[in-house]
Amino acid sequence: MRVRQALKSLDAFPRAEEHLLQKTQSGALVSVVGLLIMATLFVHELRYYLTTYTVHQMAVDLKRGETLPIHINMTFPALPCDVLSVDAIDMSGKHEVDLDTNIWKLRLNSHGHIIGTEYLSDLVEKEHSHKHEPSPDDGKDNHDDKDQEIHSQGGFDQAAEDLIKRVKHAIANGEGCRVFGVLDVQRVAGNFHISVHGLNIFVAQMIFGGSKNVNVSHIIHDLSFGPKYPGIHNPLDGTDRILHDTSGTFKYYIKIVPTEYRYISKEVLSTNQFSVTEYFSPMKQFDRSWPAVYFLYDLSPITVTIKEERRSFLHFITRLCAVLGGTFALTGMLDRWMYRFVEALTAKPKARSTGRNREGAKISSDGNKEEEGDGDVIILCSTDVKQVVPEGETEQKFIQNSFRGTARSTRFKRTKRETECLVPFCSIPSHVPNGTLCQLL
Repeated sequence: MRVRQALKSLDAFPRAEEHLLQKTQSGALVSVVGLLIMATLFVHELRYYLTTYTVHQMAVDLKRGETLPIHINMTFPALPCDVLSVDAIDMSGKHEVDLDTNIWKLRLNSHGHIIGTEYLSDLVEKEHSHKHEPSPDDGKDNHDDKDQEIHSQGGFDQAAEDLIKRVKHAIANGEGCRVFGVLDVQRVAGNFHISVHGLNIFVAQMIFGGSKNVNVSHIIHDLSFGPKYPGIHNPLDGTDRILHDTSGTFKYYIKIVPTEYRYISKEVLSTNQFSVTEYFSPMKQFDRSWPAVYFLYDLSPITVTIKEERRSFLHFITRLCAVLGGTFALTGMLDRWMYRFVEALTAKPKARSTGRNREGAKISSDGNKEEEGDGDVIILCSTDVKQVVPEGETEQKFIQNSFRGTARSTRFKRTKRETECLVPFCSIPSHVPNGTLCQLL
């Protein structure tokens, strides 16, 4: 028994008797709102725990002998597919034409709808391939030998004539071209560019009437250097550069950062992210170069490792207890404030307190004398007390607390005799002896 009593004394959450508890509408409203808030916060904390976060680490790149995939998806709204070519050159100047590369070109009408396709098995047009490489810096055409041969013959062959007519007709109809595919290049610095360099210079001159009329306006739908991982941002995606009444060369200087993404399932994805700086060089009157779009890339010697991790269960429990406990405490405070506010609005004013002066005359709280009589009215809060116990210290406290803890008011008259108290309108089943209730009030 003593052990049980000792354990009960340690109870930090004592429970009151059921008849001493009072339930109100305001308390119910606060409880419902508090439960909704706690449920919402619980779902939020659960989602926060289940989602992963990433940790970034850096190290020296040790990869050697691997290829670099370049994913291209671009649209040239002002140039037909017949005049566009794709070239790639590494840092040593070697023209990479023997790569396992898949490039497609889609013919587009003036509204951007597809009207035809052409597959390119090489990086340049098959009909207009050349033996020498264009310079990545100025974009000059280097087909001098072939140009001199055509010029000495005094004309073009039938294929060139057909090409000129076809391209002029396509330009008149507002045809464009969409170039997309994958370039697999060596993992060294280099560049790739899309231009009209595959054309013979005299053929290009016959088609455009000069380099200033070559409009290399373009839209970059997608440009990446490997597969995409969650949260990656390619800065050139969605870039559009539209030229009006001018022409020139676009150059994008790209810094590639090798990246490894490690999933929570231990799967490793090797890819690359990059930053870019853009430069545009407008065409001058006597410039011999032809407009183009260059992508000059270089690789960083530092590799970045991105690792997915999940938060600990103890961290989740700690946050959950803090959030739910704080909400419970706040709703309890709000309930008490609302109860007091409602009590202040609905409570009736108390009767004036009276006393007696030396002559025995009654004096009210405002200092005025009152007539002697037995009609004194005192406010008494009634309660559903089923039994009034005999007089005593403990019983007095019980009766006093019971009468103070109710919200319903009634009125009773006190007789002139101080030893007797009659409560005709209270729900007390018996008379309180010896004026106990009067003394408490």
